[in-house]
Amino acid sequence: MDIGFSALLQQHPLRLVQPLRVHSSLGKSRRRSETPSLVQAQFPPSYQPGDSFQGHFEFGLKYEEIHLEFLARLFAAVGREPLEAWCRTEPFGQYARRAGFLFEWLTGQSLDVPDVGNVAYVDALPVGSYVTRTKPQRNQRWRVNDNLPGTRDFCPLVRLSDPLNAAGQFDPGAALAGLDAEFGPDMLLRSASWLTFKESQASFAIEREADQDARIRRFAQVIAEHCGRVDEPLSDATLALLQAGILGPGALRLGIRRSPVFVGQASLSHNVVHYVAPHFAHVPAMLDGLKAFEVATRGASSLMRAGVLAFAFVYIHPMCDGNGRLHRFLVNDTLLRDGAIPHGTILPVSATIVQSTRLRADYDRVLEVFSQPLMRRYAGDYRFGEREIAADGTPYDFVFEAYDDAQFAWRFPDLTEHAIYTCKLIESTIVDQMAGEARVLRRFDMASRRLKAVIEMPAPDVIRVIRSLKENSWVASGKLLKEYPFLDDLLQRRRAIEAVRSAFEDRQPEDIADA
Repeated sequence: MDIGFSALLQQHPLRLVQPLRVHSSLGKSRRRSETPSLVQAQFPPSYQPGDSFQGHFEFGLKYEEIHLEFLARLFAAVGREPLEAWCRTEPFGQYARRAGFLFEWLTGQSLDVPDVGNVAYVDALPVGSYVTRTKPQRNQRWRVNDNLPGTRDFCPLVRLSDPLNAAGQFDPGAALAGLDAEFGPDMLLRSASWLTFKESQASFAIEREADQDARIRRFAQVIAEHCGRVDEPLSDATLALLQAGILGPGALRLGIRRSPVFVGQASLSHNVVHYVAPHFAHVPAMLDGLKAFEVATRGASSLMRAGVLAFAFVYIHPMCDGNGRLHRFLVNDTLLRDGAIPHGTILPVSATIVQSTRLRADYDRVLEVFSQPLMRRYAGDYRFGEREIAADGTPYDFVFEAYDDAQFAWRFPDLTEHAIYTCKLIESTIVDQMAGEARVLRRFDMASRRLKAVIEMPAPDVIRVIRSLKENSWVASGKLLKEYPFLDDLLQRRRAIEAVRSAFEDRQPEDIADA
C-alpha cells in the first residue's frame, strides 16, 4: 500500500514530467533502497498515516522529499479547501503551517485562514537536505523561514545527496595553488591565454562548429574580457552584451527572445525535436527567478552554484542564439565571482568535455535528465505549421500546444545531477586538463632550449621545427628539410630530433656523437 505523496499522486492522477523519486509503502519492517532516480522506502504499520489529504501530505513532509512540480500540480488540482480545513484543524502544527505556506508560495493565492500566532518558526525546506537560501526570509503569516532559493516563477531544487556532498568537497582554489607549486605561477599565467582560446574552440566543438575561426576568437575575447567582471551576468543588458560579442556584428537578432524555440536537428525534409524551451512570455520572470537563486545562494558551494546557474540557463534558453556558449561562460563567471578561482584564471571546461569520452557522454546524459522526460510527456503536443514572423523578427513554424501545463516542470527543475556533474567536470578540468597543459608547456620550453643548444634560431623557427617533428613522429619531413637546410646534415638532424624528442619523453637527451 502506497503512502505519502505517492498515495496522493494515485488519488489525483497528475502527469508529472519529473517522477516522484521517493515511493513509500507499508510493510513488516522499515527498509530503504536508493538509486540516483528512485528511493524505495518501506515503513512498518505503526507509521501508517490517516488515509486523507492531510494524513498523506504530512507523512510526505516528514519522511519524503520536496518535489515542487508535484506540489504545484497537486495544489492546482485540489484547490484551497483541503489546505484550509487542515490549517483550521491544526493552526499551530508545523506541517500544516509548512503546507499552507507552500500552497500560497507556489500558487500566489491566499488561503482563507487567519495568520498564525506566536509560535516557533519552522523551515520551509529541511536545512541540510537541500540547497537553500543562505539567509532565510521570515514569513510572519505562517511563522515559516522561507529558505526556498528561487521564486515561484523559477526555483531549481538541489538535493544535498551523498554523491553531491562528496563531489562538492573538491577545492578548485587549493588545486590551482598546487599546480602553481608544481609548475610555477609563470607557467600557468602563460597558459592562461592559450586555455582561453582552447575553451572557446572546444565550446564550438561541443556544438559541432569547430571550424569557425573568427567565431572562436570572438568567444575567446568575450571570456577573457568579461568573465567575473560584469556586475549582473544575468541582466538583459549583460546577456545582450555577451551575446553580441559572441555572435559578432553579423548577428540577426540580439537580446532576450520573443519567439518560440526548440533544440534539435534539422534536414531538408524534417526536424527532430530534442527539447522545447519555455514560452518567450515566461522567460523574463524565469530569468528573474534564476537571478534570485544566484543572490540567495551566495556563500553556498561555488561548484554547485556554477552547475545550477549554467544548466538552468540552458533550459530556460532565453536567447535566440548563443545559449550554449553562455551556459559554459556562466561556469567560469560564477567561480570567478565567488572567488573560488583566482582572477585571470579560465578553466577550459569545454575542452575537458570534448577530450573526455566519459565526461562528454555524461554531459549529454545530464542534459537529458530533464529534457527526455519533458519530451516523453509532451511528444504529441508539438507540430510544424504555417510559417509566421515572431515579435523579434524571427521566422518560425514550430507550434507547441502545452506551454501552460509544461510550465509546472520548467519552473521547478531538479538539478541535483547537474550539480554533481559540474563538480566532477571542474575537478577533472584542473587535475587532468590544466595539469596536462602545464606539462606540455614545460616540455615545449625544454624542447626549445635543447633545440637552440643544437643550433641558434629565432623563436618562430624553433616553434615551426618542434611542431613539425612532433606531428611527424620525430621524422623530418621533406618540406621541413627544404625550409631548414641545416637539417640536411645528418648529424645535425639527429641532434635536433633527439633534443626535441627527449624533452617530450621526459628524459635526458642521448649524446649523438659524430659517426
